[in-house]
Amino acid sequence: MNKYYNNLNNEVKEYFQILSPEFPEWLLDYIDTPEMERIGKISMNCGTDYTKCFNNRYWYSNLDHSVGVALIIWHFTHDKKQTLAGLFHDIATPLFKHCIDFMNGDSETQESTEEKTASIIRNSKEIMALLTKDKIKVEEVDDYKIYPIADNDTPKLSADRFEYNFSGGLTLFRIWEPDKIRKIYNNIIVSKNEDGIDELVFKDKDVCEEYIHTISKLWPQWISDKDRTVMQFLADMCKSMNTCGYLTIDDLYTLSEQEIINKFLNCPDKYLAESFKKFQSATKVYKSSEYVKGKYCVNIKAKARYIIPLVLNGGISQRINQINESANKEINNYLSLPKGGYYTYFDFEFTPYEKELSQKLIKRK
Repeated sequence: MNKYYNNLNNEVKEYFQILSPEFPEWLLDYIDTPEMERIGKISMNCGTDYTKCFNNRYWYSNLDHSVGVALIIWHFTHDKKQTLAGLFHDIATPLFKHCIDFMNGDSETQESTEEKTASIIRNSKEIMALLTKDKIKVEEVDDYKIYPIADNDTPKLSADRFEYNFSGGLTLFRIWEPDKIRKIYNNIIVSKNEDGIDELVFKDKDVCEEYIHTISKLWPQWISDKDRTVMQFLADMCKSMNTCGYLTIDDLYTLSEQEIINKFLNCPDKYLAESFKKFQSATKVYKSSEYVKGKYCVNIKAKARYIIPLVLNGGISQRINQINESANKEINNYLSLPKGGYYTYFDFEFTPYEKELSQKLIKRK
């Protein structure tokens, strides 16, 4: 195995072995390219590693997620093109991941940064040489949405959705142990959905019900007050740093998250530097029906992330909410939760810099 794999902690290695008992060694050459190594410096947890509001179990990178997606696809298809499309699906991800979607005003769909994928692949000498050797065209791997096992519309089950629910439940909120993931994962087959398209499907209703019962504990965390507020704060920090010339958009695609954090902490603008230090020390997010003056106060809606899997029932694939009342109730309970629409705030003052105010604020430094 290569340096990437050897440096993984033992639990992630065990998890990857569940996803694909035999690691496809041909994939390692693609993992070792500079463009993939770059996303190994991006946390999968969207900035939550950098504040005491969260207590993440261990570092899990965007590269780890991408490899996990690729392993799921490989396990069920043994198709190099689909597997590479899964590996590359986040190759254009900026630092702090979906926080930059928040910066772009795209908190509810979180897709604003995906358009660079094809150009990054085409501009990589290493990736292009490997694709040429494998006789694969760029357009066959630059959009994983063309492969339904890799990606499909919410709330269907796909490799991408499967992986981040597994890894998020391992590293962030600990709803899984590896043995439970193994039980869930080994119950999956590929079958046709109601539209005649391939989808990952549970063989047994009781296992699918157990999956929903467990995973429905994770979904609310991704729309929680603290999750939305942490992501928006990092978005506003990046935007403020960019407004004042301390951070470029290119930095978000070339530096590591730790390098950006060092920029925050050592910023000549002491207001920005001190605000980030307060963010690092924050342990709680507050809620209000009205805007709270003198605090970092925002009103942000979040993307609903959930799954309604198919399960075989008498030889026919049906959605679990159609045949199991308990699962249906848990799904509906999540969907009825507020996903924003009110104010949340940190107990410290921070007003993000706007472009039209930049000259005034620069004088304040």
